Amino acid sequence: MAASRPARDFAYFAEQTPVGLAHRGGATYAPNVGRENTMAAFAAAVEMGYRYLETDVHATADGRLVAFHDDVLDRVTDATGALAELPWQEVSRARINGTEPVPLLEELLETFPEARLNIDVKAPAAVRPLVETIRAHDAVERVCVGSFSDRRLRAVRRALGPGLATSAGPAGVAGMKLLPGALTRLLHSPAQALQIPVTHPVAGRPVTLVLPRIVEAAHRLGKHVHVWTIDSAEEMHRLLDLGVDGIVSDRIDTLRDVLAARGTPLTPPNPQPPDTPTP
Repeated sequence: MAASRPARDFAYFAEQTPVGLAHRGGATYAPNVGRENTMAAFAAAVEMGYRYLETDVHATADGRLVAFHDDVLDRVTDATGALAELPWQEVSRARINGTEPVPLLEELLETFPEARLNIDVKAPAAVRPLVETIRAHDAVERVCVGSFSDRRLRAVRRALGPGLATSAGPAGVAGMKLLPGALTRLLHSPAQALQIPVTHPVAGRPVTLVLPRIVEAAHRLGKHVHVWTIDSAEEMHRLLDLGVDGIVSDRIDTLRDVLAARGTPLTPPNPQPPDTPTP
């Protein structure tokens, strides 16, 4: 099997690294507490300078694609029930934190046309509407799709083709650290990014995934390494010192400040015009 195209070939990865990814819009940034995955939370992240927004997708019973993490409404809204069993008309009446509506993915694509979306496919029923939404908005170059299910991820890749940026599923992540011939397996993976936690449980114990040799191996193969979900400034600095390409965070204010302190602000300053020659 031929190696996948490197991350540098995809518009999604065109920003200077490291990048900051606003997890669910920045779920524990003070103004966003209680309103994760809402248009208000995403707007706050964009206003802060974030170009990369992380979200999740589920499908309602009638096939509408919502940007929502849980498979039920109960935890974060004033309504109850499983998304897969409820029609959009009913889901649309639910309010996150009692005030904010559940957004459709198409709303994010339309409201934030300059943003890039990192999308986690949470359920099998979300695959088809996700493919349709990305096609309808001509958004292949603006998204990176991942999933905790390799089957779902393969289905999205097949439907949208080699122009879609994706992140490694669980098998790809585990393979890097744990399987014989791990680098060969990764070389054959179609993923352009490894989006991984610092540690991953294996046989009941945490195994560290983000190690210098893992980051270096990924870079040799043309892949980016994004680490989730990091909210401590100290840990952000440690990971950036290792050379990771992106950090996914709920504390988008902390990550903004860390990146700025390291000379890679979220919104780079406008370049100064060249000096005008003196006649």
